[in-house]
Amino acid sequence: MRRNELEPITPDRIDLGGKRLLIFIVAYNAEATIEKVLSRIPAPLHSDAVEVLIIDDSSKDGTFVKGLGYQQRNSEFKITVLRTPENQGYGGNQKLGYRYAIDNGFDFVALVHGDGQYAPEKLPDLIEPLLREKADAVFGSRMIDKRAALRGGMPFYKWIGNQILSTFQNWMLGTVLSEFHSGYRVYSTRALVQVPFERNTNDFHFDTEIIIQFVLKKLRIVELPIPTFYGNEICYVNGLKYAANIFRTMLRARSHQVNLLFDQKFDVNAPEETYDLKLGYESSHTAAIAAAHPGGHILDVGCGQGYIAAELIKRGCRVTGMDRYVPDSAERPEQVNFIRWDLDRKEFPVNVSQFDQIFLLDIIEHLKEPAHFMDELRFATACKRPEIILTTANIGFIATRLMLLLGQFNYGKKGILDVTHTRLFTFRSMRELLKQSGYEILEVRGIPAPFPAAIGDNFFARALLRLNTALIRMSKGLFSYQIFIRAEAKPTVNNLLRETISGSSALKAEAFTQAA
Repeated sequence: MRRNELEPITPDRIDLGGKRLLIFIVAYNAEATIEKVLSRIPAPLHSDAVEVLIIDDSSKDGTFVKGLGYQQRNSEFKITVLRTPENQGYGGNQKLGYRYAIDNGFDFVALVHGDGQYAPEKLPDLIEPLLREKADAVFGSRMIDKRAALRGGMPFYKWIGNQILSTFQNWMLGTVLSEFHSGYRVYSTRALVQVPFERNTNDFHFDTEIIIQFVLKKLRIVELPIPTFYGNEICYVNGLKYAANIFRTMLRARSHQVNLLFDQKFDVNAPEETYDLKLGYESSHTAAIAAAHPGGHILDVGCGQGYIAAELIKRGCRVTGMDRYVPDSAERPEQVNFIRWDLDRKEFPVNVSQFDQIFLLDIIEHLKEPAHFMDELRFATACKRPEIILTTANIGFIATRLMLLLGQFNYGKKGILDVTHTRLFTFRSMRELLKQSGYEILEVRGIPAPFPAAIGDNFFARALLRLNTALIRMSKGLFSYQIFIRAEAKPTVNNLLRETISGSSALKAEAFTQAA
């Protein structure tokens, strides 16, 4: 959202409406500028509802003393001056200020730099969208009018670098921000408590990490134009190091989004209890649906919302779905019989032997005792031999192997290392479990990674899918994202013995009849 979408305001009309604002000034070696920055805070913000917090980050000059002096001489608003016991860095200083705002009941916190690079006079404009509840954060942007940034003295190399990095970041996040690198911001504390900002870096790319958190949390960001000013302030940012940190951060955030890597600071949303259908390309879902017997009677174990069951109904199948969560009646697919059931219970709530096929799609890795479950399932099928359609993640996938090579192994919310997985399998270990549990394996296939689901159904995703499929033909164990198995339950020894006894009795009777 840009400024022209909001009604114009004038400074003398600022009304905080009972809200409290903290103007938080981060300061390091700002002895020459801090008093001027304070004096430029506009008069409409001289209010009991406004407090100024200065945190001197262990400056090597007299920043702290200058702040105290201004505090003693002026009473337009409350000023609190603090000094860190040791240097926390730009990001670390912000963490302190935001925590102060949250703990002391402020509604908004405005980030201002003590070197005077960002105009305090623009604070009334930046606060307005928050007062109107049209934003969760407002960023002052120097790049809405890019030529104005050059006229304001932004060095050309920074001007170019700002745009290159912002373009890359917008592409990675799917955003359209004009600038990611302005340090002039106003946050709602109600929004800040929703993101784990205290996990962020203490370095200068803290600003990027908190943007990522807001975007992933789907919090509203508004950009407004601010003037660009470069004076005699000393820049403490190493440009190349900063750019490298931005690049690494964006890759980590994107990897977290597509479930290749888990990063706690980007874990801002609640776990998903449902799954999305992966149709229209080769996936575990399309393979399972294709393996269904048209018109067959199917038990879908761990059916979730019943999305797969609905597709099976289209093939003329009769479907019973079992899961610990049963969807609301309005969300249930028609003709599917849903049963609430904890998959780790030892008994089955239905007569398993009545089904032609049993679907176990991405279920076995969630069980506490998968081998015992498969034993019980086989026993429950009695003398019948239903076909088992089973899919599970392949822990031997090349991405997890590479992460191990790099010393990286952590769980996430989705994917192979889903935090809810209790057991992990390779092709060999999955085959061994089924064989030892008394199943005859009919088919084993490798399933490629769901690139269209991860990065969008586009040409690039389809190309990666084709490449992954070709690599699976070379090595299933290395390049398969998931394991697909069709198997058949063999009769247990007890059942086979009963079959043998009853069958022998019938043969004896037939033999006696023929002899007579």
